[in-house]
Amino acid sequence: MAQPSETEAFLQAIEPDRRREEAARLDTLFRNATGFAPKLWSGRMIGYGQYDYTYESGSSGTFLATGFAMSPRQISIYILPGYTPFPDIMARLGKHRHGKSCVYLTRLDNADEGALSDLIRAGLEDLATRWTITPT
Repeated sequence: MAQPSETEAFLQAIEPDRRREEAARLDTLFRNATGFAPKLWSGRMIGYGQYDYTYESGSSGTFLATGFAMSPRQISIYILPGYTPFPDIMARLGKHRHGKSCVYLTRLDNADEGALSDLIRAGLEDLATRWTITPT
């Protein structure tokens, strides 16, 4: 019997049960919206796709193209790099807070999953105008 990948093992270990169930739903949603397999980043973020960046400052690296992280208090949705606000999609999303590159949900049930899927795709399309996205 094959061992679960690092990412699968991480998803299966999320506590409490409600958050683990939400993470499984998000994994399916992100896989369907992106067409990419998940990859564990920094030991806590599940990413879909990746991009290499170099800023004018000379800082460079590789980072997830989109993804999520679970914590006991909230779900963080990463829509990178956050250049475009997508007000029409955000208006449909449901109860949330947001920062420059993240959307925060307290419960996945409070979000419109169709709008979230649209937001993921729009974020990737926007990111692809700036950086080349490659599969994970």
